[in-house]
Amino acid sequence: MHVYRLQRTQNLTVSLETAWDFLCRPEHLRDLTPPGVGLTVTSELPDRVYPGLIITYRLGLYKMIYFNWVTEITQAEPLRYFIDEQRAGPYRFWHHEHRLRSTEHGVEMTDLIHYALPFGFLGRMVHATIVKNQLNAIFDYRRQALSERFGGPVR
Repeated sequence: MHVYRLQRTQNLTVSLETAWDFLCRPEHLRDLTPPGVGLTVTSELPDRVYPGLIITYRLGLYKMIYFNWVTEITQAEPLRYFIDEQRAGPYRFWHHEHRLRSTEHGVEMTDLIHYALPFGFLGRMVHATIVKNQLNAIFDYRRQALSERFGGPVR
């Protein structure tokens, strides 16, 4: 199994409390996901993430292929981080850390994702031609959306 790594760090010109209050609310995932991904949350959502929270989604690929995805919030420490892991879905493995750190000018937010695809060699080909680009586009969109909401450089 080949495990890929994607890391994105962004500075937001808000307080740690403001950033956490937005990011720990699962309802905001829709605001941070490009419309073309076809994300639909299919489970009821609480006000905030907590360890053990299960969230179910439906994702569309090119509006032709749809996947069901189940993630669990495995860890959460208010004002610091939370981690979601795939329990069922399109990836063989998915582990996503959302980390926040107070800085002199606001908040440094880091997304660190480790993921793997099924299907061995075919999965590596799909990663190189589709998945890698799609994940980069999703996190580019997220960077832009957060920058517009809270300020900070888009880079």
